[in-house]
Amino acid sequence: MAMNDEINKVLIVDDDAEIRDLLSRYLKQQGYAAHAVADGERMWEAMQRETPDIVILDLMLPGDSGLTLCRDLRARSDIPVIMLTARGDETDRIVGLEMGADDYLPKPFNPRELSARIKVILRRTPGALKGDTSTPQRFLCFAGWRLDSRDRQLISADGLVVVLSAAEYRLLRAFLDNPHRVLNRDQLMDQLHGRQSEALDRSIDVQVSRLRQRLGDDAREPTIIKTIRQEGYMLAVKVTSEK
Repeated sequence: MAMNDEINKVLIVDDDAEIRDLLSRYLKQQGYAAHAVADGERMWEAMQRETPDIVILDLMLPGDSGLTLCRDLRARSDIPVIMLTARGDETDRIVGLEMGADDYLPKPFNPRELSARIKVILRRTPGALKGDTSTPQRFLCFAGWRLDSRDRQLISADGLVVVLSAAEYRLLRAFLDNPHRVLNRDQLMDQLHGRQSEALDRSIDVQVSRLRQRLGDDAREPTIIKTIRQEGYMLAVKVTSEK
């Protein structure tokens, strides 16, 4: 059965039937069109029938792992992904972000927190949140690049188009909206996830590293996004806008 196009569609991928049932019922109560499956094979089948607005993806799955599915999904699409991970396993969280996940949530968790994170990600994903009629400024230009805020693409000086994940887009916008201003990890984490960073959370460093790679910014001597020792990061180039 097709989901209602007027509300946001959430696809839950988890092999725990109790979690699938709990999340499906709760998210439907919160106004989402939620559909749950048990593994990667059923995830791809569901996505062929109906494209979700966001995927909730468990790390530990039978068959292809959540990390593998996240990587393959990111290669095909920029649909936002929230990964469910074992509590305290920072390595898996970092690898998940490197694979292109937009956020992570350690188990066990409160369904209310998951719902809040879904809303934050959809709000910060251009055009994803149903009922959002705001029109962002379309082009931001910096260091030979143009960011198309409508299509969420980077365009190089020679016309090469780079599709960004939701997390990469939000992080780049945080820098472009605050040029020549030092942003600490807490501020960047809040921009990405709408929450304060956890103690010793290095996921922002991973995200900045990925973004530098996208921009061709040398990690050893970056000229676009500079590391400010013991403070954070700063966009060190001029930003202009175009219609």
